Amino acid sequence: MEASQELHLPNYMKDDNTSQETNNLISSLPADKDFMGYSLYNYKGCWYYPNTLQAVLDVQDNFRPQKNDIILASLPKGGTTWLKSLVFAIVHREKYRENPQIIHPLLSQNPHDLVPFLEIELYASSHTPDLAKFPSPMIFSTHMHLNALHEATTKSSSSPCKIVYVCRGLKDTFVSGWHYKNMLHRTKMDQASFELMFDGYCRGVTLYGPYWEHMLSYWKGSLEDRENALFMRYEEIIEEPLIQVKRLAEFLNCPFTEEEEESGSAEEILNLCSLRNLSNLEINKKGTTRIGIDSNVFFRKGEVGDWKNHLTPQMAKRIDEVVEVKLRGSGLIFQ
Repeated sequence: MEASQELHLPNYMKDDNTSQETNNLISSLPADKDFMGYSLYNYKGCWYYPNTLQAVLDVQDNFRPQKNDIILASLPKGGTTWLKSLVFAIVHREKYRENPQIIHPLLSQNPHDLVPFLEIELYASSHTPDLAKFPSPMIFSTHMHLNALHEATTKSSSSPCKIVYVCRGLKDTFVSGWHYKNMLHRTKMDQASFELMFDGYCRGVTLYGPYWEHMLSYWKGSLEDRENALFMRYEEIIEEPLIQVKRLAEFLNCPFTEEEEESGSAEEILNLCSLRNLSNLEINKKGTTRIGIDSNVFFRKGEVGDWKNHLTPQMAKRIDEVVEVKLRGSGLIFQ
């Protein structure tokens, strides 16, 4: 598939919002193309589209998180939507429990509108967005590599904010990303495009890639600062949701009380944030997010092991071998 074909493109894939300074920087960077023919540029080890790089640079220059802020990090299609809904529901649960007459925001808004992306939304539309309009504690999300994010967070004058990272197996992340691309661009791509995307994925040439470096940055960060960085696995949330939700609440300094344990508060949050519930809401079936992406694009199967229905044994072996080599010695292991 060539870049010249007419496709619906989100703003972050474009090159129409970059400063002259950033254009000069881009001209000096290693370049490649994604599977559709759009240019990617490697800045400090990560691949970006021009508009995305501009937003990342603006985050680094202007974003200064406060102590009580929470940043949710993930790879694209790595469990982002679920993590956003769970954290929003956990952090704000008392407000909506005490005011049952108020419709819970997750029932009327897409999780991505409740927890905005730093570089895909906020700093994509403004160099200095107004962050004060968001309720405290402010919850943001990002797909940025931890090293890139640290260029902003380490400049903050306040104590470190909390960072939660969700990690998903790379084979499932790839397959989910493939379906997302088809829905995002409102087209049905062919097998040749699938294989091109897969090749770029294994070479690490994909937005925010290489993905194994992305995962490693947060893995190492969580080992170095356990108080402020939490590394979660998507598969473990699937396998033991109650344990992981309680772990998440503990980390965010809002553990479930004994009374909440008895009343089933954690179970209520899991039901509210379940894929079945969220995907069947009218807002998520027919709505559009603030960044102009159809809400239904963010909901598919959410299953573990769906890659088996799409990847050949040779493809699966190739990813496994890349991951085994790249993660060797780190302590981060995928079964």
